[in-house]
Amino acid sequence: MRIFITDVTLRDGDHAMAHQFTRDQVSRIARGLDAAGVDILEVSHGDGLAGSSMQYGLSREPEEELLRAAAAVLTRAKLAILLIPGIGTKSDLRQAAELGATVARVATHCTEADISEQHIGLAKTLGMRVVGFLMMAHMIPPQQLAEQAKLMESYGADCVYVVDSAGAMVTPEARERVRALRQAIGVDIGFHAHNNLALAVANSLAAIEEGATHIDASTCGLGAGAGNTQTEVLAAVLNRLGYETAITLSHLMDVAEEEVKPVMLRPQIIDRDSLTIGYAGVYSTFLLHAKRAAKQFGVDSRALLEELGRRRMVGGQEDMILDVAVELAQAKRTPPSARAPQDSVVRG
Repeated sequence: MRIFITDVTLRDGDHAMAHQFTRDQVSRIARGLDAAGVDILEVSHGDGLAGSSMQYGLSREPEEELLRAAAAVLTRAKLAILLIPGIGTKSDLRQAAELGATVARVATHCTEADISEQHIGLAKTLGMRVVGFLMMAHMIPPQQLAEQAKLMESYGADCVYVVDSAGAMVTPEARERVRALRQAIGVDIGFHAHNNLALAVANSLAAIEEGATHIDASTCGLGAGAGNTQTEVLAAVLNRLGYETAITLSHLMDVAEEEVKPVMLRPQIIDRDSLTIGYAGVYSTFLLHAKRAAKQFGVDSRALLEELGRRRMVGGQEDMILDVAVELAQAKRTPPSARAPQDSVVRG
């Protein structure tokens, strides 16, 4: 069985890099991953096309220059971009296609597939392969997710992904969602994992067993939260299990050690904050935002992440992280007796 690997180091990894990728880094990593046999290489701001902003984080270099840098060195891998409607526009999509992107990954919250119709349609008109990306897929039941996938298929998507943006799924949950899509749609199915509960590889394998043929991964696991399924580890496991990929494992391991690892800002580990993200079901890209807000307002980062989870905040609400941090700081300074009105009923 052939498994197609999309490496998201240069997009999801942009979050972990605080959006500081340079053209030279993109060029070197893209060249190495292309030579190692990765099928698709995704390059964008972490929040997709046009994500560079005060709300999501400013890129060090213009996104179009990073796309040019990647396109110039690819010889076999397809160049992909991520677009979230409401952040990226149809104009941004056209520009990306002109710069060499041939795969458009159109991402929405798991209940909002209907906002992807125009962008999927345009990408098809531009001759691109189109992937529907259903983020935070742990938040709704499998059958409801399958209905959203059917919408993306009806708009023209060639593949629809179950996206565990929070790294919150345990393996049976990942399996159930991919199975529900397999029973509901006829196009390819993909799976995108985060490793906040240390289940990214296991969940990716479960997805494959249920019919997914496209798997996302990042070299050295470089991605939001605790990172993604680690590309070189996934390739090794798939080889051991007899699945076919185009990856040359030894070459990929060299790219990880010699190109990706040296530029990482910190080790991609499961620390207490990233574990909290998976446990509380919080959008993985909130990690650095929450760490900064917690430090700024003197609150516990885990308490902040847990509160974001309780409020079911999702991608696009990054500005609310500061508001919640302020509320927690105010509550911390307020005496317990003043936090809520006491029973005012007069007795006796």
